[in-house]
Amino acid sequence: MLQIVTDTASDLTVGQAEDMNIHLVPLTITFEDGECPQERDEDFDVFYSRLKQSDSLPKTSCPSPELYLEIFERAKQAGDDVLVLTLSGGLSGTVESARVARELSGYERIFIVDTHQAIMAQRMAVEYAVKLRKEGAGAEEIVQKIQEVRDQIVVCGVVDTLVYLKMGGRIPAGLAVIGEALHIKPVIVLEDTILKTMAKVRGRKAGIDKLYARIENDGIDPDFPVYFGYTSNRGIVEDFMQETKKKYHLKGRCRLYPIGGIIGTHCGTDCIAVSYKKRENGGSV
Repeated sequence: MLQIVTDTASDLTVGQAEDMNIHLVPLTITFEDGECPQERDEDFDVFYSRLKQSDSLPKTSCPSPELYLEIFERAKQAGDDVLVLTLSGGLSGTVESARVARELSGYERIFIVDTHQAIMAQRMAVEYAVKLRKEGAGAEEIVQKIQEVRDQIVVCGVVDTLVYLKMGGRIPAGLAVIGEALHIKPVIVLEDTILKTMAKVRGRKAGIDKLYARIENDGIDPDFPVYFGYTSNRGIVEDFMQETKKKYHLKGRCRLYPIGGIIGTHCGTDCIAVSYKKRENGGSV
């Protein structure tokens, strides 16, 4: 049997993980007045409510090796293979915690893959692994296929406010004030394992246009789903999703998911995001 493990940076809930028959290892989010779990969709709403009221950003921490070791020891006793799909190593030490736990376990049938992704893009990689497992693929085959597609999966979005980038020390306070007055919206992408700025535009519509330009340059692989994400404001992303479905004839391939606090800590409220796998030859959507 193959056991699959991922972490909560995928924004999978406990219930979704149970439905998929996978293990979910938590990263922690801690405000000044205590932890904020991310186990249910409702917890994401609580996180953004607390974020809006907080004068400082919460701290996020990767899972301890002990959390992985518990899973590995049980798999070792059962003689099962284990596939671990982690948050991008460019954003967190989560993959290193899993590797330390593998060494401590002394078990050779543990396969650890840095997905190079987060949020919906990490979810997409995990769901692809679960699909392959259902089709009868073994650990080594799934590792190979995930490594083939992980850098072809794209997640990009529009940050609505500069407030949280300022709070995190990523931009100077004076620049944030000017940027807010001019309605500047950073357009970001998770690329080469880290978050990068694709552009800075005035207004959400201009940001969406940048997302569409990226989609049209990449193309969308029809064999994979297209996911849309939001931080705290579902309505604006529902509109974006419907517009995108119509524009690119995506039909039933789209899903809408909340973005939790691991990435939401840095991006803040009212963001929109889209994730898809690039078409092999690029270009046409």
